[in-house]
Amino acid sequence: MLPRGASSMPPPPNPAAYFPPPRVTLPSGLEILRTYSGAVIFLEILFGTIVWILVASTRVPLPLLQGWVMFVAVTAWFLSIVFLCVFLFGYANRIAVNWNQADFLFHGATFVFYFGAFLLQAATTSLHHFPRKFNSTTQEKILADHEYNISIAASV
Repeated sequence: MLPRGASSMPPPPNPAAYFPPPRVTLPSGLEILRTYSGAVIFLEILFGTIVWILVASTRVPLPLLQGWVMFVAVTAWFLSIVFLCVFLFGYANRIAVNWNQADFLFHGATFVFYFGAFLLQAATTSLHHFPRKFNSTTQEKILADHEYNISIAASV
C-alpha cells in the first residue's frame, strides 16, 4: 500500500527535454552572404534601392498608388539592412528567436509587399496613354515618354 498523499503515477516528464531550443542554422558574420538567404537579402537591398530611385525620379500622377510603392520600397530596404546586420554582427546568436522561421516569414512578407507594389506601379504605368485634361483645349499625357520608360523599369 502507498503512503498517504502519494500516487501510483510517475511525475510528468520535463517538457524542455522534448522541445529543445531552436538552433540557428544560418551563419553569422560574413558567412551569411554565402547562403541563399544572405544573397536574397542583398538582392532585396539592391533592387529596393533601384525601385526607390526610379519611382522618386518621376512625376507622381497618382500619389496614393505610388506613395504605397515608395513606402514598400523604403521600408523593405530599411528592414533588409537591419535583418542583414543582425546576422553580420552576430546578434542572431544572442537573441532567442527561431531564426529559420523568422527568415522564412521575412522573405515571404517582403515578397507579398513587393508584389503588391509591383501591381500598383504597373497599374500606374498602364495609364500612360490616357490624357490628363487641364482645361477644354489643353491635353497632356499622364506620363511623358521618358517617365513612362522609367516607370516600366520600376515596375520590373
